[in-house]
Amino acid sequence: MSLGSVLIVDDEETMRQSTAEWLTLSGFETDTAADAHAALARLAQRRFDALVSDVRMPGMDGVALLNAALEADPGLPVVLLTGHGDVALAVEAMRAGAHDFLEKPYDADHLVAVLRRAVATRRMNDELERLRESAGPDIEQRFVGVSRAAASVRERLTQLRDLDIDVLLRGETGAGKEVAARALHDLGKRRHRPFVAINCAAVPDTIFESEMFGHDRGAFTGAAAKRVGRLEHADGGTVFLDEIDAMPLPLQAKLLRVIQDRIVEPLGSNRQVPVDVRFVAATKADLKAESDAGRFRSDLYFRLSTVEVAIPPLDRRRDDIPLLFRHFAADAAARHGFDRPTPPPALLAALAARDWPGNVRELKAAAERYVLGLPVEAGESLGMDEAASLPERVAAFEAQAIHAALDLSGGNAQAAADHLRVPLRTLNEKIARYRLRRRAAS
Repeated sequence: MSLGSVLIVDDEETMRQSTAEWLTLSGFETDTAADAHAALARLAQRRFDALVSDVRMPGMDGVALLNAALEADPGLPVVLLTGHGDVALAVEAMRAGAHDFLEKPYDADHLVAVLRRAVATRRMNDELERLRESAGPDIEQRFVGVSRAAASVRERLTQLRDLDIDVLLRGETGAGKEVAARALHDLGKRRHRPFVAINCAAVPDTIFESEMFGHDRGAFTGAAAKRVGRLEHADGGTVFLDEIDAMPLPLQAKLLRVIQDRIVEPLGSNRQVPVDVRFVAATKADLKAESDAGRFRSDLYFRLSTVEVAIPPLDRRRDDIPLLFRHFAADAAARHGFDRPTPPPALLAALAARDWPGNVRELKAAAERYVLGLPVEAGESLGMDEAASLPERVAAFEAQAIHAALDLSGGNAQAAADHLRVPLRTLNEKIARYRLRRRAAS
């Protein structure tokens, strides 16, 4: 399988052909062009995953080609090859949208690594765009991911969404159990009826029956009016029982009867009200082990666990982390009215390598901080010491340090440069290279 299609543009035939040969041997599909005009003609004929171009060429140079290529295909990653004196020009090109630049003579293996990241970025952007443009609700928009684990969950939810059968979702805190429950409801035949979420750990024992089953007027002191319980309100829809493992044993017995009979009896009434609801329960604990230990009713467990779906933690979905981070960052930017951000590849690699004990919920919070211009995480905790290469660790640490300095200085680049003890020109070049956004100084 090809690592991706790359168009190589260089007016020097020897350099053009040797680059194409090396990239072909490395697993890429390549095509070449001797000048910018020929390259634009190739780009008009087919879609490439990346473009590699020399900067200094007769006629239209690499920067002009960059601008024309991005106008035709805004998502195309462009890597520029520069001579010794072209670094300032390349920095301007980075500001114009270049993916990266390499100074000649460059290391061929480094070019391969840069293109691998460029193609991965291209494919992530394609996936995000596909998710945004999908018409109507879709399971892939709800449970985002390209990993096998994510695909397995989507397949299971798709099988279950239209079935009138109760489901038990099991997974760590923040793994996406409520997202899965809402997908079952919103994409299934009950989507036009209520989705009622109940946190079983948060409903006090003293008002449990009133909340769940409702009450008639005068049922107890203070019951001045009739109240419809949450289960009756959900008639025709879905009841999501979050943290079911935290429900006290006496309350489990009361819930069991409703699940068995689909009938609620409001407090202070002899009426029995049939309810047509689907129960979806979520737990972070092993309910089988809890029932064996006497901490959870075994009969309730067997009622709920007709179908059990395991929601994998993020450390089993590491391939999804860059896509999820970009997805959450784009959503946060839209909510706050910011431009859609482009996280640098080094940061995405560092995020994919670190541990996420809070799972998807923690990653979403990190993306929110990134969009707001705050440090994603302390550099030491990015989990780069084992999984990332030395250049990736250095780049991610440097980007984080600059981001933090800009935040501390309120977006004042000179103050940030003074704080970091680097020349302002050096800082500006690194801001462009890592595509860091400056917060306006107040």
